[in-house]
Amino acid sequence: MNTNSEEQVLSHEGSRPASAEQRLKELGIKLPAPPEPFGTYVEAVQTGNVPFLSGMLPTEGDRAKFIGRVGAELDMEAGTANDIKRLKGCISDLIAIQALPAIWSGAQQSQIVSTLLDLLGQMLDLHFAYLQFYDSIDGVPSETIWFAQDQNLIVQPQEIPRLLSIWLAGPHTLPLRVRDPVGDGNVSILPLRLGLHDEMGVLVVGSVRPDFPSQTERLLLNAATNQATIWLSELRRLSEQTRIAQELNRQVALRTSQLVAANEDLRRDEQELRRMTDAIPQYIMVLAPDGTAMHANQSLLDYTALTLEDVIAEDFRTRFFHSEDVQQLRDERAKALARGLPFENEQRARRRDGQYRWMLIHYNPFRDEQGRVVRWYATGTDIHDRKEAEERTRNENVALREELDRASMFEAIVGSSGALRRVLTQVSKVARTDSTVLILGETGTGKELIARAIHRQSNRADRAFIRVNCAAIPSSLIASELFGYEKGAFTGALQRRLGRFESADRGTIFLDEVGELPPETQIALLRVLQEREFERIGSNRPIPVDVRVLAATNRDLSAAAASGAFRRDLYYRFNVFPIQLPPLRERPDDIPLLAEYLIGRYAKKAGKNIRNISRQTIRMFQAYDWPGNIRELQNVVERAVILCESDTLSVDGTWLKPEVPGRAGGDAAFASSLLDREREMIEAALAESRGIVAGPNGAAIKLGIPRQTLDSKIRSLRIDKRRFRAP
Repeated sequence: MNTNSEEQVLSHEGSRPASAEQRLKELGIKLPAPPEPFGTYVEAVQTGNVPFLSGMLPTEGDRAKFIGRVGAELDMEAGTANDIKRLKGCISDLIAIQALPAIWSGAQQSQIVSTLLDLLGQMLDLHFAYLQFYDSIDGVPSETIWFAQDQNLIVQPQEIPRLLSIWLAGPHTLPLRVRDPVGDGNVSILPLRLGLHDEMGVLVVGSVRPDFPSQTERLLLNAATNQATIWLSELRRLSEQTRIAQELNRQVALRTSQLVAANEDLRRDEQELRRMTDAIPQYIMVLAPDGTAMHANQSLLDYTALTLEDVIAEDFRTRFFHSEDVQQLRDERAKALARGLPFENEQRARRRDGQYRWMLIHYNPFRDEQGRVVRWYATGTDIHDRKEAEERTRNENVALREELDRASMFEAIVGSSGALRRVLTQVSKVARTDSTVLILGETGTGKELIARAIHRQSNRADRAFIRVNCAAIPSSLIASELFGYEKGAFTGALQRRLGRFESADRGTIFLDEVGELPPETQIALLRVLQEREFERIGSNRPIPVDVRVLAATNRDLSAAAASGAFRRDLYYRFNVFPIQLPPLRERPDDIPLLAEYLIGRYAKKAGKNIRNISRQTIRMFQAYDWPGNIRELQNVVERAVILCESDTLSVDGTWLKPEVPGRAGGDAAFASSLLDREREMIEAALAESRGIVAGPNGAAIKLGIPRQTLDSKIRSLRIDKRRFRAP
């Protein structure tokens, strides 16, 4: 709380203090001189023509009241010298109030309040003056009190606001006489609110005069309060602007320091990342979203003998990569970068010694929080040695394939019989097409050799030839073997596996023993043949496939389709171009040639020099029925070569036992009886196990034979095990 006091200096007229003008002069403010003669001022007041009043009394009503009051006092006491002096004093007071802004220019709040209270105290001969002002920044009121110097205070200055608090709220009837808060007796007080809505504070003035305040004094107080309100408001506004500017500067400085710290952290992280990438023995490059180079690790710089400036130059790609690869991969690389997904390519890069070497480059995008690609990280691996090894292996495979082709082709075309020539004619005609071929014939007649001959002479000869023995794969696994499966498709499917059809894409698949396919697999196989697409087990996404299908069987598929054991529509899909292979017994003229070829092959393997074959052996070979066909002939020749101790091969007649015509019927009846008995036993076991073959309660356990053997017998006897299953 601020307290001010001044000597009370009475004017020589004795009716009012005369120190207002003196106080302003002490402060360096020169009052304007009243016009001469003084009657002109009186006339101006009486007529209301007082221009300087507009600055002190802001409203027309206030100015009219002031002029009316002065005029009334002039009318009541006109003609006396005292009146003229009082009028002159009022005008001087107004001029002093008007001069306050000149004093307050650039002053602080305390200076404005102190000057205001000091001037009012001396001008109006006040007993005390108290001002409470609310600061808009923190809302804490500041309090200043002024009192006459000759007052003997009976209370502490800080207690005065509490004593006045009851009179600071609410309107009161004037004059307001209260107990003197700073001395003995009673005083007259006048509370004046500051601000348009009384929000800035309150001014309380007190005088010992009972008639205080007069009308003129109230008008002077209103004028002074208005001036103070304007300047305090302006000071508050400037103070608020200063506070906001300071706060803004503080926030800017804080944010700037944070950004500087963040940039420094980012710079350190980037340096650390570069040190880490430099330590990695792989070639790493950082690219902009459009693919231009931004940084390369030390391994790449050492590999190329380039500087970082060379890497980020526009012509880096043409300097580092082979021109053919840059031209060929330009559009492909641009499209891959635009997609924003990881990709890879192979390019030839120039090493520091000038040699171009194959490099595998992986591109991985780095995205921001909004998912936008902000960087690409490219990692390169030198695969030149691997590419050369692959090329050597490819060339060796080609040579080996040609050698195998010559060997197997020679074996396949051994013979000159008419039946064999007809088969080879069919092979040469169908090989160049993509038609499905069904190869029919007994066991051991060379169905796989014919299939390979078709593949070698086709347009797919440089692609894969995939062989699938449908009879050797359990029925529960045949679908996954042919079409593959996804990870988790069934118990034990720990990873995705490609099926045989997918492996044979753009090549040839050979389905041997196709007549043994289970019904559910026949349906899926029919879709592949019709629509050229399939689905892996555990997936619903169709996979297109370009594969040629060759099928073979020793069963009568036509009869099986007629009886319902084989799907009729699948049979028609297979039977586009059937080739019937003749059994060896229908090719007796080819047996000497085949025997000679087989003797030469097995003799070379055994390290023996066998030049001839006995005529008796040739006659036995031609007279024998060969139920196992060429496979049986191979076994007999191999056995004879092992036992041969001279340069002429001969075969023991007991190895070959031709059927006796007279006993053929009896043997057939006996064999039929055995088959019927075997069928009955298997069907009884299936009925007891309710169609279950494997497992502890399966038919295989009850019969005491392996599950695979029982499955084979069920197929050969054409037993439908589904009819024994419980409904």
